[in-house]
Amino acid sequence: MSIISSIQAIQVIDSRGTPTVSCKIVLENGLSATAMVPSGASTGSREALELRDGSDSFMGKGVTKAITNIQETIAPVLIGVDVTNQQEIDEKMIALDGTSSKSKLGANAILGVSLAVLNLAAKSLDLPLYRYVNKVFNDINGVNLVMQMPVPMLNIINGGEHADNNLDIQEFMIMPIGANSFYEAMQWSTEIYSNLKKLLKTKGFSTSVGDEGGFAPNLSSNDETIELIITAIRNNKLVEGKDVGIALDCAASEFYDDGKYNLKGEQKELNSTEFSQYLLELTNRYPIISIEDGMDENDFQGWSNLNQVLGKKCQLVGDDLFVTNVSELQRGIDESLANSILIKFNQIGTITETMKTIHLGNKHGFKSIISHRSGETEDSTIADLCVGLGTGQIKTGAPCRSDRVAKYNRLLWIEAQQSDLNFAKNVIS
Repeated sequence: MSIISSIQAIQVIDSRGTPTVSCKIVLENGLSATAMVPSGASTGSREALELRDGSDSFMGKGVTKAITNIQETIAPVLIGVDVTNQQEIDEKMIALDGTSSKSKLGANAILGVSLAVLNLAAKSLDLPLYRYVNKVFNDINGVNLVMQMPVPMLNIINGGEHADNNLDIQEFMIMPIGANSFYEAMQWSTEIYSNLKKLLKTKGFSTSVGDEGGFAPNLSSNDETIELIITAIRNNKLVEGKDVGIALDCAASEFYDDGKYNLKGEQKELNSTEFSQYLLELTNRYPIISIEDGMDENDFQGWSNLNQVLGKKCQLVGDDLFVTNVSELQRGIDESLANSILIKFNQIGTITETMKTIHLGNKHGFKSIISHRSGETEDSTIADLCVGLGTGQIKTGAPCRSDRVAKYNRLLWIEAQQSDLNFAKNVIS
């Protein structure tokens, strides 16, 4: 038996210099594990509540209330429980909170404990975390999921809420779909990133980086941005669309107002139908294989139309639309709003709920992309989560900044040590 003997939480700092929750759990046998909770900048309105202090300290963004909730409310209920009972522990915390949005205890408090439990249980069973993740998923959902190494989705030019520039689209990403291994995928990606930096310098653009490590230059249009990326791909002797695909995160809710999509950087104001057409034209001109949050989170008719226009041509990913929530995803399935879901465990608050959302997507042919947040830490749990759940795709920023690279480095170690794991080729098709 691996019995929890103590739970401690402290306030630590994320990649944006903002406080976040770190939780440490210790077993009666002395084993311990620590986890850290990420935080988003562009967030969906239906996400579980991230509890902040709202006081003068840390400009109101402190998390001491969430920490107090862990130590004074959650800990007394979980001390004495077997750490390998992930679902039971998560459900105890959900019941303890008693709200649909986790607003009483805070999703950041609950998730800190849920993540630490996951890591410590794997340690107690002497299993690599990704193998334990696979076991928990299979046990909860009654399946036998196959593990695999993911194709990375790297945000190499930042815009929107992730950068101080004039680009409306939030993320311009590359996906090394033609690579034969995760190692090769990362080699190509870092070389393309370096080539892009040289290209930007040559043209006199800034090579400062945004929240997720991508460059943040002021460019004239989305077309110019994509063309620069394609040039960087070609400069690495690779072929766009064959070796490397392009992915976008529009984060459309950030520039949607009063029924219009306001592309201020391009001086365009478009309704839902026009913006769907705009995205269709982009995919016709360029090898765009994935579009995330192509419509506002509440523009359901727009999503339906976009799926009709692009759903058979492109991966359409709901992030703010679905917020890793079973009920929201079920609506998307019922109404044919998209064909893929972004998975961020802090949107829902527990590992168990995250796994149930992925399982629902799997049953209905939705692809799942495990994702970081713009406010990250060195915690690399999502790397193991992605492998263990066999999703085949991970989105965790540019090959720059240790908060992003920690995830890629963990994946490189997993691949190096486990030759039986296949690389997820043709994951988009």
